[in-house]
Amino acid sequence: MALTSPYDVYQRTQVDTASPAKLVVMLYDGAIRFLKQGQTAMQQGNREKQNHCLVRAQRIITELASSLDLEAGGEIATNLMALYQFMHEQLVIANLQDDVNTVQKVREMLESLREAWARVEVAVRESPTPTADGRAEVPHAA
Repeated sequence: MALTSPYDVYQRTQVDTASPAKLVVMLYDGAIRFLKQGQTAMQQGNREKQNHCLVRAQRIITELASSLDLEAGGEIATNLMALYQFMHEQLVIANLQDDVNTVQKVREMLESLREAWARVEVAVRESPTPTADGRAEVPHAA
C-alpha cells in the first residue's frame, strides 16, 4: 500500500523506528483510541461505527496476545495472555449487547497496562547500552 499523505509517512516512520516496548505502547494507544470511538458510537446508536471500532480494538488485542513469548515470559506472559483473552471476550459480548460499561472496564484495564508498558519503555530507553566490549555506555542527556 502506497503512503500518500505526510501523516501516513510520519506514522510509518514512527513504527519503523520504534523500539519493541514503544511498539507495544503504540498498540495500546490504538486499542484505547478505538474503544473511546466505539463507546461514543455506541452512545449515539451508530452500530456500524461501533462494530468497526470494537473489532479494530479486538484485532489489536489479538496482536498483543500473539506477540507474547510464553516460554521466555513465564508467569507474566501467561497472565497477560489470560487478560488479553478476557478483554477480547468481553468486547465481543459488549458489542453484541451494546454494553458501554463493559467497554469502559476493558478500556480502563488497557489504560492501566499501557501505563506500565510506558514505564518499561522509558526504563529501557534510559538504561545504559552495552558496548561491544561489554562495558555499559551511559546515554547522554540532550
